[in-house]
Amino acid sequence: MNIHEKYINRCIELAKNGLGATYPNPMVGSVIVLNDTIIGEGWHQKSGEPHAEVNAINSVKNKTLLKEATIYVNLEPCSHYGKTPPCANLIVQKGIKNVVIGSIDTNSKVSGKGVEHLKKHGCNVNVGVLEKECKELNKRFFTFHEKKRPFIILKWAETANGFFDKLRNEVDENTPNWISNQYSQQLVHKMRAKNEAVLVGTTTALNDNPSLNVRSWGGKNPVRVVIDKTLKIPLNYNLFKGSSKVVIFTEENPKNRIDKHVFFEKIDFSKNIPEQICDILYTHEIQAVIIEGGAKTLQSFMDKNLWDEAFVFIGEVVFKKGLKAPKLKKVPIKIKKISTDTLKVYNNK
Repeated sequence: MNIHEKYINRCIELAKNGLGATYPNPMVGSVIVLNDTIIGEGWHQKSGEPHAEVNAINSVKNKTLLKEATIYVNLEPCSHYGKTPPCANLIVQKGIKNVVIGSIDTNSKVSGKGVEHLKKHGCNVNVGVLEKECKELNKRFFTFHEKKRPFIILKWAETANGFFDKLRNEVDENTPNWISNQYSQQLVHKMRAKNEAVLVGTTTALNDNPSLNVRSWGGKNPVRVVIDKTLKIPLNYNLFKGSSKVVIFTEENPKNRIDKHVFFEKIDFSKNIPEQICDILYTHEIQAVIIEGGAKTLQSFMDKNLWDEAFVFIGEVVFKKGLKAPKLKKVPIKIKKISTDTLKVYNNK
């Protein structure tokens, strides 16, 4: 690892401190170095608050050192006025001549303009250090801006013998058939806090009556997304409780069902449903969505090869019969134990 990689790697570490808090902005960390010594560092802590470069510059006690220093940042400094002034302008104003950048920001508002501004004002700019790692850090952000759709995560739990659910005529009430343990369930709530939306199909919503919140983890509740072709889900179900945004995909015109936090989106169920959902979620500025079920909904995204990651929790529970779990024709990139459960993680690259 060379010196530039060393400090970009530190930027990545710092950026992760903003996980779940920076949306719709990316996670960014910045380090200021003089004579192979860090004299300042910072990260973007929350959308609307100062960016990483600002926090790093502000942390330097002796500002006269900035003209001799190098600033590192995992993502191209912004060059436009948003909720905060442009970071590229600040770097120039402070007289920082050496800038090392992990990856270009593919958001059309930036996309090379920050680098152009820095070079135009005499900065020495090095781009592409640990680019792969920098893009992996903000994979949701990059997918949203480059593919014009959310980053799609598939998630389900299955029994030790490969069942997704019991046959529902075997149970007496609309509650979940828990397969994974409490630690896996907590991890799922952590995932929800890190991503903007959770999606389920009609059958899952009716059978499980899920809340789709983060009650077992700290953080903001995700947008709740449900496919409900003929509007079967009763208004007193958990999906509609609270103030978190709800998006319902349907073919019906809703009557007396409109609330300020509930949005109805009409789609054509005879056409590519997953693609239509992605297109509309993009207009809602949702950068990442977790598809949590049911089996038919998960399979529809798999059939269209419209997914990026998958998390499959395998519990110790055994069902004698039931609904078979979906099958991914991929080799997991990671397998880990979560107490009595096994988690398999897949990547669709």
